[in-house]
This record gives sequence, C-alpha cells and structure tokens, in this order.
Amino acid sequence: MTVPAQPPATPDLLYSQDEEDLRSAVRALLADRADAPTVIAATESDTPYDPELWASLAGGIGAAGLLVPEKLGGQGASHREAAVVLEELGRSVAPAPYLTSSVVATETLLALGGQDGPSAALLRDLASGARTAVLAVSFATQPAGAAALVPPGGTVRGVADAVVADVLLVPTLEGLYAVEAADPGVAVRPLVPLDLTRPLAAVTLTGAAGTLLADADTSARAVRRGLLAGAGLLASEQLGIAEWCLAETVRYTRERHQFNRPVGSFQSLKHRMAQLWLEIVSARAAARNAADALATGSTDAPLAVAVAQVHCSGVAVHAAEECVQLHGGIGMTWEHPAHLYLKRAKADSIACGSAGSYRQSVAELVELPAP
Repeated sequence: MTVPAQPPATPDLLYSQDEEDLRSAVRALLADRADAPTVIAATESDTPYDPELWASLAGGIGAAGLLVPEKLGGQGASHREAAVVLEELGRSVAPAPYLTSSVVATETLLALGGQDGPSAALLRDLASGARTAVLAVSFATQPAGAAALVPPGGTVRGVADAVVADVLLVPTLEGLYAVEAADPGVAVRPLVPLDLTRPLAAVTLTGAAGTLLADADTSARAVRRGLLAGAGLLASEQLGIAEWCLAETVRYTRERHQFNRPVGSFQSLKHRMAQLWLEIVSARAAARNAADALATGSTDAPLAVAVAQVHCSGVAVHAAEECVQLHGGIGMTWEHPAHLYLKRAKADSIACGSAGSYRQSVAELVELPAP
C-alpha cells in the first residue's frame, strides 16, 4: 500500500508572546542608546560602534546567543527570535555587528557540528558577546555563489564589520580557519562605504597564523549555511527599515501643514502611503516565512530566502525613497535620519546577493526557465 506524502507544514508567520517581549526589550534599549541623533553623530567617526550598546544587546539581553544551543552557552532560541532583533536594528539603523557576527559567523560555526574543540569555544565567546567574528568574504556574496576562497596572501574586499571583529573566519582551499584579527599577518583597511552605519574593509592575509576548524568540504557547506541564514534574516532588517520609514512619514505628514491642512490629507500622498503599506505587509509575510523556514530546517528554506530577498530589498529601498521625498526639504538634510535609512536600504539591496541574482535562484529552484 502506498502511503500518501505528508503535506508540508504551514509556516507560522505570527509573532509569539516571547518574541514580542524580546522586541520590547530590544526596542527600549535602542531607543535609549541608539536614537537618531546618536546614530547620526556616530557615523561621523571611523568606527561608529558603541561598545556599551553591544555589551547590553549581546550580553545583557542575550541577543548574541539566540542561535546557540544552551549547552554551548547560548539561549537555545531560533532564527525567528533573531529575526525580531534584526527588525528592531533595522528600525533604528543602529551600528551593531549583529548580522555578521551573531548570525552569519555563528551559523557557520554551528554548521561545523562540533560540541567541543576550537569552534565550540569560539561559539561560547560569541554567545556571551565577549567577542565578535566575521566571515572573511565580501558582504555581497550570495549563498549559492559561496565558492569565494581567500588565497594565501590574498585580499578580500568589502568585508562587513571587519574593523571591529576579534576573529576572522577565513575559508581557504584547505578548509575554514579562525584567525585572530590582531595577528601581525592580518591587515584590515577600512573602505568608504555608502552605508556609514555598517563599515566595510579590505582584509589582507600575509602569513597569518590560524586554527583549522574544518576541512574544505565541510567548510564549503558551513559557509553556504551561514550565508543562507544571513540572507534570510537580512530580509527582517529590511522589513524594519521599511516599517520605520512608513511610520515616520505618516507621523510627519500629519504634523506638516500646507494651505491650512495636514499634507497627509492630500489624496495623492494618501495613495502613495497606502501602496507602501501594502508592500510592507507582503514584505513582512516574506521575511517571516524565511525566518520560520530557517528555524524549522525546512527543505524549502533556500526558496523562502530567495523570495524574501527578491521582495524585501525592493520594498526597503522604495520605503526609504518615499520617506525622503515626502519629508520635502527636511528629508534632504544631513540632520534628518532619512538619509541613513536610504543608504542602509540601498546597501542591503546588494548584500548577500542582489535581487536579480535571487530571481534567477527562484527560477532554478522551482524549475522555471528564466527569461
């Protein structure tokens, strides 16, 4: 007798009470330590990160260890909870190495599967927030194209958050190495990024000593898994950007008056904001679906991530553009934070792969030839 195939589980797109409690804690912290004037002032420095903010977020709230099992010193949560943190970080564009360290690097180490040894020890440090790590690949690397390796004495450009990382995870032909950023053989040269809240750097390795964590095959699978998680949860950051832009635009157009009436009462502006709201609702569904697929280990996770990136990256850019335009003259100034959201949205639109590359991925995953 043939047993009928079980239908795939329906993804849970709703937020649990625990997730909402986590959101409240993170939002309160960011409102206190990463409000708009603080972030704008921080972007005027070479390293905009606030160590006290990171200590509170990573260690105090425990956000850095959400993906790490409890036996390795983490919270034993899932990608759904990490997605909530990234939504709030997107809403505040706070400079924090959460996506690169607590998601991509952490997920890469988790994919190695060891419960002891150097990778487990590093995971404990990352979970506590005592150290940060970044994967030494370009921030624009798509999971499906994660074959980029660091040659001996080679340089990797566009490595996000490398300027504040304690450890670099370096994929080579021999395998994945953990290299101390302070090693004399490591040179981290800051670049000039579009998004001043997420610094980029060129990393050059010339005879640096590292600890081998995994062989080449295991390393390749781990790097792809880390980048897949990063791309999937980046959609939640993009969702947070779009939500802030819409909320701020609605607030401003209610208060700004022309011809003795709020500009938000003009029908043309109502239509633009209503259209943006519809796009954000769809983006929320796509981002939550990607986070849930990653959390449950669904075989459809690559497709869910690709769909989320195709949609959310464009929505974030559109929302930020509308925010700048509908604020009028004040939206064009450096004093208003709208430009930070536009730059973050534009930078995120090519992070972990562009929307065009993910459209190609969707076509391949569902076996539809791309035009």
